[in-house]
Formats: sequence, C-alpha cells, structure tokens
Amino acid sequence: MKRILVACGNGIATSTVVATKVREYLMDKGIQVETTQTKLMEVPGKVQDYDLLITTGEFEGQTGDVPVVKGMPILIGMGMEQTMEDILNYVK
Repeated sequence: MKRILVACGNGIATSTVVATKVREYLMDKGIQVETTQTKLMEVPGKVQDYDLLITTGEFEGQTGDVPVVKGMPILIGMGMEQTMEDILNYVK
C-alpha cells in the first residue's frame, strides 16, 4: 500500500480535507492508500517514509526522491482533475 504525506501550514484542517478527497478519489479507482497529515515544517523529518508528498502551501525543502504534488487545486476545484490524475500516476 502506498503512503501519502499531506502537508499544510498547521497540519490540521486543510491537509485533512485534501487527504480525504485524495483517498476517496483513489478508492473510486480501486487503489487504497494510507494518508498522514502533517505541518509543512515537519515534512523534512517525515517525508522519506512516504511514497508521495502533497502540499497545500509553499514548500522549498528537500524531499530526496519523493515526488511532490501541489494540492491547492484539490481545495479550490480549479485544476483538480489534472492534479488527481497526477497523484494517481504516482501511486499506481
């Protein structure tokens, strides 16, 4: 099972909304993932344990070989389908 780290400013509301939408989208595609919410400032210490990082804020830190997807389109709805397809391609 792929693991996705979802990061926002405080690691609570925004990341929870994005994580839920991503899980539901992928479940509809027959893919189960584990999501974890965190604060953007905690990403460097956690990201290596995950297969994908989704951020809803500016993140300039290092992620090694873990790909990063900007998750703001999932919140605002504009560009959401392309973002979800990008996520799907990373976790297939």
